[in-house]
Amino acid sequence: MIPERGLGSSELPVLPCPSQKLQKVMIIAGEASGDLHGARLVQAMRQRQPGLIFCGMGSRELVAAGVEVLFDASRIAVVGLVEVLTHFSDILTAMQILSKRMREDPPDLLILIDFPDFNLKLAKKAKKLGIPIFYYISPQVWAWRTGRVKTIQRLVDTMAVILPFEEAFFRSRGVKAHYVGHPLLDSVKVTHNREAFCQRHGINPSHTLVGLLPGSRHKEIASLLPDFLATARRLPGKYEKQFVFLLPVAATISEEDLWKNGLENYAAEIDIHLIREGRYDMMAACDAVVAASGTVTLELAILGIPMVVVYRVSPHTYFIGRLLIRHMQFFSLVNLIAERGVVPELLQDEVTPGNIETELVRLLFDKKASREVKQGLTEVRVKLGAPGASAHAADLACKLLDRIKDRGRN
Repeated sequence: MIPERGLGSSELPVLPCPSQKLQKVMIIAGEASGDLHGARLVQAMRQRQPGLIFCGMGSRELVAAGVEVLFDASRIAVVGLVEVLTHFSDILTAMQILSKRMREDPPDLLILIDFPDFNLKLAKKAKKLGIPIFYYISPQVWAWRTGRVKTIQRLVDTMAVILPFEEAFFRSRGVKAHYVGHPLLDSVKVTHNREAFCQRHGINPSHTLVGLLPGSRHKEIASLLPDFLATARRLPGKYEKQFVFLLPVAATISEEDLWKNGLENYAAEIDIHLIREGRYDMMAACDAVVAASGTVTLELAILGIPMVVVYRVSPHTYFIGRLLIRHMQFFSLVNLIAERGVVPELLQDEVTPGNIETELVRLLFDKKASREVKQGLTEVRVKLGAPGASAHAADLACKLLDRIKDRGRN
């Protein structure tokens, strides 16, 4: 855990954020992905303006990028109403620390990264202090709580979005939004081909490789992994293929979590390998994947790997979600970007071993269906554009800083 400012740490150095005429930027990231994308943005901005001073909220990646982290974001990176309530004291403390710094030593720019419930509240405080706001990686207000768009339009000076359709969505509602590309285009890279991957893990490359990606949160594992494994058990002996199943061990879960949520019941019946490193090598080696809905679907799309996308939450959450989200035809990012059903989706009660098997087998053995899916994934990859999201976002943020500097001179 990163210590708060003033506690000191021999492992994670804290850099000073002194009051001087050099331009100062406060950057706020509330989750691990935001911490990583924020660090890359900081590095890109410093390449353009080496004298910039950064402070804010984040975790190890931002610390490594030379940002003075005033509050450790891992203490409030929680999901769900109950978790938020139990961490309310930490959330309040973080808001107080950041607000105090903005008042006492106002930054020239506030950069917000996703995390809307916290960030939009902090943005209101910054606006009252006259601090310009740059929002990188927008909240998914196009899916639900669209009323937030008015708040964003009122508070945010410039927004950098990472999904192609978001620019038009926000611009049509008066927000100065710019599509900068998706950060995954810079990070999704394969280092070993299928043959090398299989050799490394003792797998026959002529076998059919199926990836099982149930998510990286405990609730996702508990909800989806048993059905994924039940699907895997249905395949061997039923088709004229030898199946190998690949299950990554995410950094946020343990092998014990996997064993407790079904692996101990199925491990002896299927050829399954736990993959602890080389995540993208594993994905690229697969003939097809069953995946929980989320960012992983874009990673697979970039790699061109056919997938069955599933999504299931508690009945109560699903009921509320259906009331709030009535206008969306698809839920996976791949299909949302393509604006058509490129990959099969299974939602809520549709998530059964039988339904997963049907869609998976179609991707594996129906050449026409597989070809159409791969063509659709290529379209999505093209729509995402070129790499360089951090660089493009840095250009926008630095232009905003330049305008601020010019106003100060005048």
